[in-house]
Amino acid sequence: MKAGPPFEPAHETLVLDSLDLESGVALHDVPVAFSTWGTLSPGADNAVLVCHALTGSSVVTDWWPGVVGPGLALDTDKYYIVSANVLGSPYGSASPITLNPVTGRPFGPDFPVLTVRDTVEAHRRVLDHLGVRRVIAAIGASMGGMQALEWAFQDDLVRSIVPIAVGGRHSAWCIGWSEAQRQAIFADADWQEGHYAPDRPPAKGLAAARMMAMISYRSHPEFSDRFGRSIMPPNGQREVFATESYLRHQGKKLVGRFDANCYVHLTRQMDTHDVSRGRGDYFETLGNIRQPALVVGITSDVLYPLAEQEELAKHLPNARLEVIDALSGHDSFLIERARMSEILSKWLNRIADESAAIPTATRT
Repeated sequence: MKAGPPFEPAHETLVLDSLDLESGVALHDVPVAFSTWGTLSPGADNAVLVCHALTGSSVVTDWWPGVVGPGLALDTDKYYIVSANVLGSPYGSASPITLNPVTGRPFGPDFPVLTVRDTVEAHRRVLDHLGVRRVIAAIGASMGGMQALEWAFQDDLVRSIVPIAVGGRHSAWCIGWSEAQRQAIFADADWQEGHYAPDRPPAKGLAAARMMAMISYRSHPEFSDRFGRSIMPPNGQREVFATESYLRHQGKKLVGRFDANCYVHLTRQMDTHDVSRGRGDYFETLGNIRQPALVVGITSDVLYPLAEQEELAKHLPNARLEVIDALSGHDSFLIERARMSEILSKWLNRIADESAAIPTATRT
């Protein structure tokens, strides 16, 4: 595996010959994009896996600046940082915008239904390809947290998990938010049942979906403090509240970098999240996760309320809970980087020290 300096990521794509999905469908010629930082140790046991959220990518330094690099929380002088792009995302892995090898055309809305577990299985193949023998921690927030929890069931490889701002199963509340966003996309006349022209996507619908999502990612106190009832400078139209301007800007930004079919697919993939599906009782399933777990919650998170992280910490037998007290809601894991860095650095040092104390011959 080639790599540049530890602060410069190496970006590659692994093409899997095939991938058997939970649905029973087999995908063929499956690209999986990934990025790495740092150097894999001679024992191949210093990897840290970072799982990204809904509209993120494998380039962690783009959405978590100041967290990955020499001397930082995810210290590339010590750890081999790996992040892979989720299936269904438009940033390099198999998705609605990739070519169907059977038809030679993009999958579009015919892209098969995937689960979080399918994504984790594809990413396991990436780690195998890289020669990783031990992951110190699987870290992720939001949709990334769902992956982190699923990595707990790869206990031959993963030493600890760090689920952030997530629950053990997607709640009715979250499914409702996702469906409202999908319906906004479907209501756009340019949606065309997902068979839209590349140069005429359902931009208004996708923008509206993003605007809804941004409200759920923040909090009432933050909007009150940040925007209040302030009005934007006049531009010849009716008065526009600062909140309206902010949401429109966020919607426009996403339209410029994302695909509507991918958004629909990924929100449905998130709705499949339930660690107990097919494994038995929910709380018993959590109780069967034996690795050390650092669960991180946010006091102002209205999408994945703190009660969900408290539930995880209560029922995971080897867990501790860290709480970020911030007004920025769900997105605090992105915004409160100094606090997140402190939490992650302490955890990784602890797990690395514990792993070093275990004789190599007895490690599993």
